Amino acid sequence: MMKVVAFNGSPRPKGNTYQAIQTVLQELNQEGIQTELIQVGGHPIRGCLACYKCQEKKDRRCIQKDDPLNEYIEKMVEADGIILGSPVYFSDVTPEIKALIDRAGLVTRMNGDLLQRKVGAAIVSMRRAGGTHAFSSLNFFFLIGGMIVPGSSYWNIIQARSPEDFVKDSEGITIMQNLGKNMAWLLKKLTA
Repeated sequence: MMKVVAFNGSPRPKGNTYQAIQTVLQELNQEGIQTELIQVGGHPIRGCLACYKCQEKKDRRCIQKDDPLNEYIEKMVEADGIILGSPVYFSDVTPEIKALIDRAGLVTRMNGDLLQRKVGAAIVSMRRAGGTHAFSSLNFFFLIGGMIVPGSSYWNIIQARSPEDFVKDSEGITIMQNLGKNMAWLLKKLTA
């Protein structure tokens, strides 16, 4: 069975980013694709030390063992698709998602491009601005890893300040639904 793992980089476990990710996951589930959502935001994840032990050891792991990053890498490698979601923090992603990108990106690249040809999708929630920069930051992770990125009907960005505002962005909700449908279609084509 195909599987997509999603990482919520928002420190608000049930906020706008969560709701956007859930909208995409619902579409994937309707297409028979198994999903898992991991709450990353609000939990400490250290940044990359640039020690290159992952390149030296080639054991698919980061040398830092005091956070769950190696577990996250395993989940990425096992999955067919990866979703990264983040709210906008000063025109970029949250520190937790940035640490995930930096460390998982280096480990997977130094161990034979472990994410190559997987499907990756970025989701961003924002209040007013900075969304396209954060969106690009997430997509750069997918593209440097040789992943395949599906599109939607617009950028995968939701506009909302507080969690109850999510339902007010009807276009954003449609974008997330279309992303889920396109991601499911692509995953099925790649495994056909």
